[in-house]
Amino acid sequence: MIDYHLHLVDHGESRVFGTEDVRAYARAGAAAGLTEIAITEHLYRFPDVQDAFGDWWANDPDPALVANTLREVEDERLEQSLADYVDIVSAAASEPVDGCRVLMGLEVDLVPGRMAEVVELLAPYDWDVLLGAVHWIGAWGYDNTSDPVQAAEWARRDSDEAWLAYTAAIEEMAASGACDVLAHLDKIKIAGVWPEHAARECEERLVKAATSNGLAIELNTNGLRKSISQLYPSPQLLAAMHAAGVGLTFASDAHTADRIGGGFDEALASARAAGYTELMRFEKRRAIAVPLPSAEAD
Repeated sequence: MIDYHLHLVDHGESRVFGTEDVRAYARAGAAAGLTEIAITEHLYRFPDVQDAFGDWWANDPDPALVANTLREVEDERLEQSLADYVDIVSAAASEPVDGCRVLMGLEVDLVPGRMAEVVELLAPYDWDVLLGAVHWIGAWGYDNTSDPVQAAEWARRDSDEAWLAYTAAIEEMAASGACDVLAHLDKIKIAGVWPEHAARECEERLVKAATSNGLAIELNTNGLRKSISQLYPSPQLLAAMHAAGVGLTFASDAHTADRIGGGFDEALASARAAGYTELMRFEKRRAIAVPLPSAEAD
């Protein structure tokens, strides 16, 4: 079993992390029955990526959203550089901890129109797995439902337009070459708002984004902790991905060690129901199929 979506620092938290923090994650993973974890901190949080990212939120026509997102990005900024992060995780990955291997990963957020610069930024490092994610549509942090400014947008926006804009952003991310796995697909459902007419189109385009670019997707259990109380993606979208031959990884999206591997019993049941018999593990950005644990092994 694997968990390929883990963060060392929680949102809104600013602290210095080290190799022992990574090893503690590996020990927690081993205790949860995992054989492999990937540390995948958010790329946008590192202080030395600004030149590549630019002020991507500034083009949004809503000044309230622009100001809100600027404040959020600044509040989220980590104290260590991307190079520091790579050195720390690499040191912890030199040998398994209690039988659990550590992979060098990253959650790469979409920067509209600047993904070539992001790819160049990532090129010097020896990644095992890169996740591609969309957390903003313009300056709208659609998934930040605890923020009144961002959450209020759901009442103002057409549901079809929101879902289609999210789908287009996933398509740009998928085509960028900056990721191996599409993270928490259909996270746009987090507020409990579904498209009125565009559901089929969005599903078909999301499947094509994965297949056309040779990407896997993750089955992310973090939605179980949200008000939506659902895995990402939905059973229907997961089944469509399986039918199209899209590979699968597992992800808790944990930001603390105690949540590593959380919800994986439900994830296993969902994967099996969709028809999956294999997971994809990664090494140096190369996908390797491994058997999905059988029901008897649970």
